[in-house]
Amino acid sequence: MHTADRFSASKPPLAIYEWRRPGFAAMLAGLSPATQRTAIPVTTRIHHLLDRWLTESPDQPFIHLPDGRSLTFADLGALTTAAEAELLALGVLPGDRVLVVAENCPEHAALILACSRVGAWSCGVNARMAPAEIDAFAAKADARVIYFTAAASRAASAHARRFDAVPSALNGMEHSHVRANAMPEGQPLQDQVAALIFTSGTTGEPKGVMLTHDALIHFARVTCEARALSPVDRSYAFVPMTHIFGLGTVLLSSLLAGAQLVMRPQFDPADLLDALAHCGVSQLQGPPTLYSRLLAHLQHEGITTPTAPALRYLYTGAGPLDLSLKQRVEATFGLTLHHGYGLSEYAGSVHVTRLGDRRADTSAGYAVAEAEVQVTDPVTGTPLPLGERGELWLRGRGLMPGYFRDPDATAKAMREGGWYASGDLGEMHADGALFVVGRLKEMIIRSGFNVYPAEVETALNTHPSIQRSAVVGCRESDGNEEIIAFVELRPGATLDVAALQNHLRERLAPYKRPARIVALPELPTNNNGKILKRELQEQAASLLS
Repeated sequence: MHTADRFSASKPPLAIYEWRRPGFAAMLAGLSPATQRTAIPVTTRIHHLLDRWLTESPDQPFIHLPDGRSLTFADLGALTTAAEAELLALGVLPGDRVLVVAENCPEHAALILACSRVGAWSCGVNARMAPAEIDAFAAKADARVIYFTAAASRAASAHARRFDAVPSALNGMEHSHVRANAMPEGQPLQDQVAALIFTSGTTGEPKGVMLTHDALIHFARVTCEARALSPVDRSYAFVPMTHIFGLGTVLLSSLLAGAQLVMRPQFDPADLLDALAHCGVSQLQGPPTLYSRLLAHLQHEGITTPTAPALRYLYTGAGPLDLSLKQRVEATFGLTLHHGYGLSEYAGSVHVTRLGDRRADTSAGYAVAEAEVQVTDPVTGTPLPLGERGELWLRGRGLMPGYFRDPDATAKAMREGGWYASGDLGEMHADGALFVVGRLKEMIIRSGFNVYPAEVETALNTHPSIQRSAVVGCRESDGNEEIIAFVELRPGATLDVAALQNHLRERLAPYKRPARIVALPELPTNNNGKILKRELQEQAASLLS
């Protein structure tokens, strides 16, 4: 009998949650060792998440593709075994990095799991990055070999040509020639680390975040609990697995729960609506950009109520949540838009909103198991009282062991007591709810006052002509900072600067109002949906020069 037949959406599998129930440990202690192993599978490396289902439900569907094909756990297991064999034949060693230039496809998932089996570290980078970026990541990773998801991505195929790649044993994949002089990482990191993910570099130089097996498995458990994920669920899996969001929140949590993936190489709003209507999608997760683009598509097509009979859970992360966007999404789907706060350096979320809560604000929710957040004075590092804004420091089970071969960057970010200084600004309320208000580097100092871009963006986004906005500061000759707002208009709208400024006068103090408002056809974003404020700051500087 398939796992999907044994468990309902209201009662997730025993191995995911029951270990938290009071008295369960004592009950388990009375069982035979064999029964204990069945109740809680041993999962010390991320490929163990797949191994469980290869034993229990190999014929259960796991991945559903755009062409109508479905892959079972057994199919993914066969791909993983083929990838493992090829990695070993290429001489990939424990502690080596395997760079994967990818857009989502089953072969990429198989490579991630195969690297775990041989002890190498998968290192995914989005195929839509520029050639110079890919080259830099390959050098930073000191990769033994580079794979390309050529059949799933024209961009990946183009990169493969530059590297003189050859066909892989995995259908539709290609790989570079092996670098004999790549240096494997030694112990203890060799056994601890599962993957290397490069930070997005939206505000600075990208760094390689080392993610451990334990942190990723723990985050998968946390995510399953937050979403009540079970084998009857299907997630729309377009978020790149080259990012912690796609790797942890979508792939690994679904593997842990035995849930299914409607996998897509990239986001297309029309395809998403079709999947919601016809593919049984029950879970939708993505950055705020996803929801912004989806709402724009609905408005353009004149659709007021999307057809989504199975949809029960909406989540957004990997960026600040605007209240106007949250309200519009919730009105459209009739569901709570859940929110969380996390980052690559913590292998996922540290705070997340709770199922059943329908908050009227943009809180990132409450601390997850074994995670701590402390609001500190950005200068002194002193903890601040509840309600005061400061830099968010994090520590806990999910924290990275450091940036790959970058001790200076690691030392710059870490603090005494095992805390990581995130560079994010936030405040903690008395009920334990966290509110993230922006980035420390993005804070604007205007006439001696601190201006948080998110606050200005929230005011802008309440205007009916604005789809979304981004606010940056631009330093003037006297050291003061001018506030520049870039806006993306809703379909059919035009920019009326005078009307928009009048709108802001009712909502913002004079020192917070933008000196200039500039309309763009679309705000620049990276491949993970984050707005590229560095590009906007360059545009702002050119406006004032």
